[in-house]
Amino acid sequence: MSTEDSVVLLTGAASGIGAATARAFADDGWTVYATDIESEFPADIRERCRCLALDVTDDAQIEAVIDRIIEEAGQIDCLVNNAGYGVAGPIEDVASDAVRQQFDVLVHGPHRLAQAVLPKMREHGGRIITVSSVLGHTASPGLGAYSAGKAAVESLTDALRIEVAGEDDIHVSLVEPAWVDTGFSDSARGSLPDGDRMPAYDRTYDALETGWTLTGGPLATTPETVAATVLAAATDAAPKARYPVGAFATFVRWTHWLPARLQDPIHRGFGRLSAFLGRWL
Repeated sequence: MSTEDSVVLLTGAASGIGAATARAFADDGWTVYATDIESEFPADIRERCRCLALDVTDDAQIEAVIDRIIEEAGQIDCLVNNAGYGVAGPIEDVASDAVRQQFDVLVHGPHRLAQAVLPKMREHGGRIITVSSVLGHTASPGLGAYSAGKAAVESLTDALRIEVAGEDDIHVSLVEPAWVDTGFSDSARGSLPDGDRMPAYDRTYDALETGWTLTGGPLATTPETVAATVLAAATDAAPKARYPVGAFATFVRWTHWLPARLQDPIHRGFGRLSAFLGRWL
């Protein structure tokens, strides 16, 4: 896919993976519309990209942003659904309203944006790329609500890919990292309930607060590595359905083929071992 005069709409671009992806597309010569619910973008993003406020749960804002891009640039060649955050905690302790709000961002946001950009893309083709997670395939104790959201957007994206296959040169892909060294873990840790914790989940909370369940520890990759993968999904001549980010993400993704009697001890053991190591390293 030629990047000359190409236009990308990127959500969640004010920090982390989104900011790194905005830089990667700008380096490659794209016109980058960097959007985020937060109004503050890094200085270099403001200088190199066209920055707009966008809440992916707001239909009116989505329509206004799409209309502005079409008016200014004439087309949208690539949509990157990156906006998201994690609600952490054992399923029994997580508030249903918090899960519902997270789903609105992780699942309904990409759905709304796909509906908004597809009519424009049919005129000249394009790519829709969603930054998901290997947790969409393999759930982790304490991250069940987040895993559920990623599993849902994976299914949504798979269906969309099949539905548009062969239609007007539109391609749909998923990018699937494992842990990434961003502010995600701090935000997710801040979502943990302060009180009314079931004592039965003390080890799960320990893994979330002092272990590597949220951060990945030394297994975490960089936002720039994920950004390079997103750019590959946008530019590959024959885009793939899925792009696991790194060897460890590929390994984690394929563990879901193991029977539950083998998977479950692995996940429990990782959290407990990482909590132990986290206190000493």
